[in-house]
Amino acid sequence: MPDRKRTDDTNDAVSGNQGPSPDAGNEAARRRRRAQFLRELHEAKELRDRVQPRRARAERMRQAVRMRTFRW
Repeated sequence: MPDRKRTDDTNDAVSGNQGPSPDAGNEAARRRRRAQFLRELHEAKELRDRVQPRRARAERMRQAVRMRTFRW
């Protein structure tokens, strides 16, 4: 059988002197979006704790009970 060049093989098409791969840019953008999301989530939780102190206290108590019953 004759050897055929695979069309989906990108290793031969990429030269060694190119910059970072496009995936690195996508990964960096994903990390930025994730960091922004986590900052906003933390801010929202703090706001909720300030406007609903009774609920926040109850949640802290439940977390404390969970931590006491957690087995290492």
